[in-house]
Amino acid sequence: MLKKRIWRIVASAFAVALLSSCSGTKQATGSADGKLPVSVTFNAMAEFVHAVGKDKVSISTIIPNGTEPHDFEPKVKDLATLSAAKVFVYNGLDMENWAEKAVQSAGNKSLVVVEAASGVTPIKSGETGENGQYDPHAWMSLKCAQTEISNIEHGLIKADPKNTAYYTANSAAFQTKLQQLYDTYAAKFQSAPRKDFVTGHAAFAYLCRDFGLEQNSVEDVFASGEPSAAKLAELVNFCRTKQIKTVFSEEMVSPAVSQTLAKEAGAKVETIYTIESAEDNKDYLTRIKDNLDKIYASLTET
Repeated sequence: MLKKRIWRIVASAFAVALLSSCSGTKQATGSADGKLPVSVTFNAMAEFVHAVGKDKVSISTIIPNGTEPHDFEPKVKDLATLSAAKVFVYNGLDMENWAEKAVQSAGNKSLVVVEAASGVTPIKSGETGENGQYDPHAWMSLKCAQTEISNIEHGLIKADPKNTAYYTANSAAFQTKLQQLYDTYAAKFQSAPRKDFVTGHAAFAYLCRDFGLEQNSVEDVFASGEPSAAKLAELVNFCRTKQIKTVFSEEMVSPAVSQTLAKEAGAKVETIYTIESAEDNKDYLTRIKDNLDKIYASLTET
């Protein structure tokens, strides 16, 4: 309820700010450099928009790097770009529960809104309450990423039809790279002696669905709180029983519990990417490949 009250205040303030901004002169008219102005929610969406739009788009990201997207509550200044954007891209699947109201408050009649995960078969989060019923991490899956890229392609074309061929070609090229990566690792994971790994944050369910794997995580889908002593003991027993040698930790989630688990289980800790924020100056494909390499290595450790 508190989040809802906070959001009503933010939305009202945002609407007032827009109404007072020179009688709508901030309506989307294109950026000064002629590029299509696109507002996105977080880093993975920016990566996908850049893959399709390249030098034809100007991207602004609402959730700052270093901020945990699951906990993000927008302020008026965070949403200001929506009034001047031509396209707004968000993931969906309960990742940005403020997105719909933000679009309504922006009053930008020419705004093309893209829910990137539309069409993805959702995985239940296993949670109830304000976080949402679905696991939002579809961008971590190479198969779901193809759907997201396609949706973004259609959104950019709708906003900028004169560059249709450009967006279509870029989308096809990126989807080919995604498919090639999928094909390579599908064969590798099929022959892996184990199929389960342990992470700090349950962000890999869609990736697991791609390859027939299973994640066991210290924190839940929304990284909301540390595990109980009983849960930690269960994970320690799981690691020992399965002879898990690596516990993965994510940059956006505190590594302390992962480190404790690894120490108790006699395992090492390695960092893995969730692509919720910019990390190590690496692009999407590089980070996903790095993840797949590390996960595969953990499944073949003896």
